Amino acid sequence: VKTGSTGSSIGVDGVYNSELVAPMDVLQHTIFHDEHGINVFTVSASTAPITTFEGLKIIPDFSYENDSLPAIDILIVPSAQHSMDSDLKNEKLIGFVKKYGKEASYVMSLCDGAFVLAKAGLLEMHQCTTFPGDIEKFKATFPQLNVHEGVSFVHDRRMITSAGGAKSYDPALYLVELLYGKKAADGIGNGLVIDWDLSTIKHIRVN
Repeated sequence: VKTGSTGSSIGVDGVYNSELVAPMDVLQHTIFHDEHGINVFTVSASTAPITTFEGLKIIPDFSYENDSLPAIDILIVPSAQHSMDSDLKNEKLIGFVKKYGKEASYVMSLCDGAFVLAKAGLLEMHQCTTFPGDIEKFKATFPQLNVHEGVSFVHDRRMITSAGGAKSYDPALYLVELLYGKKAADGIGNGLVIDWDLSTIKHIRVN
């Protein structure tokens, strides 16, 4: 990932607050800990407001087809209400994830966002995980994948998949530590009142 990286989080109606906000919160705070921090922005089908599952209104920064869309070094795919059903039939969403996911230095899913990554073909030959309660459905839907249970996140090359929920902070802080070092991750953790210690987080790093 080059310095001054750009991170994009995809938004759709029904996206869950925790999976959208946690990685945005953590990654954006890198600008206060490194002169080459991450510029975070949101992308959706249009720039019309979207409504999260919990009712929060979000105005996306860019649409999928915006000519001025910045390069995406880190692509974040949060979970949404329909990540396991109708979102998988959304050709524009899946096409965007496939295109930019192949180009990004890192791709991260939160909770059932892993279903979207798998549908886009990004998890082939990768180890991965998803929301604990949906592990069996994930395995049944994508039987070719190597799916782990009982971990907060799995990092396999460019792909980082996670359990989501309150644990959405784990893969985000992990990525900060990976890119900017432990001091930056600890500083961001302290600001969020999170006692960050990777050694205490159950995770898998393949390579």
